[in-house]
Amino acid sequence: MKFTKRWLPALLLAALATLTTLPGLAAAQVIEKSTVRHGSTEVPVEIARPEGRGPWPPVLYIHAKRGYEDVDREHIRALARDGFLVMAPDWLAANMIERWPDRHVPESEDDVEAALAALLVHPDACRQPVGVVAKSRGPYFAIRLAAKRAADVGPIVSYYGHFQNPNAPEPQQLFSVAPEVRQVRSPVLMLIGDADLELRRHVNGRAFYVLWERGVPVELQMYPLARRAFDFRVDQSPEEKIAARHAAGREREWLRRWMGLGADGRCAVPAPGR
Repeated sequence: MKFTKRWLPALLLAALATLTTLPGLAAAQVIEKSTVRHGSTEVPVEIARPEGRGPWPPVLYIHAKRGYEDVDREHIRALARDGFLVMAPDWLAANMIERWPDRHVPESEDDVEAALAALLVHPDACRQPVGVVAKSRGPYFAIRLAAKRAADVGPIVSYYGHFQNPNAPEPQQLFSVAPEVRQVRSPVLMLIGDADLELRRHVNGRAFYVLWERGVPVELQMYPLARRAFDFRVDQSPEEKIAARHAAGREREWLRRWMGLGADGRCAVPAPGR
């Protein structure tokens, strides 16, 4: 068959359409944009899902105060490739909060909780407590949720996280942890660089000891020569690139272990009554 120039655009489009539907090529990369509601507020969310058929173990992804960006989309895609159904609420956009807020806005907690509630009943989610991956300000949301909804929140993975109320007075920032650290039962994995800001390292360290003394499963992974945002910063050093790969493996292992997943990463057996 002979093709003329006028057929080429149509042929190219058809080829591209075929590529995007081939198994293993793009299915795990697809991100669905949606919203969840609480009251009169609509919260933008993005959902990444593995290829194939669910149900899949659910993970809530909570972004940092810098905002929800392409680096976050890449992270939820990676979690989807690891077999998780991921929902990421944009808690800044929901309340029209400017990027990099210096103070914590309590109303934004309702936005994150609304995403948790939606994920728990998502038709493609396993009926089990939700794992949480959170960055910087995100882990403060996570421990607040875990203290409030212990039956719904499973293991937490914290990247250089806040374990103190960002609005607390300076002495509390320096010498104590948030009260929720003394309440949560969720297993917590802390990932942080040893070149991160001194205050953040100190608070992570104090939270580690409080959790450990209470018998909560907790591990603190300190990465040598790694700074804040070691996992995605544009000026990553060779050591930080290795730390990012190591952290991704620790994240996957922690979620699978404490969500009770099988060797294939599929759903745990539902608990009675769930």
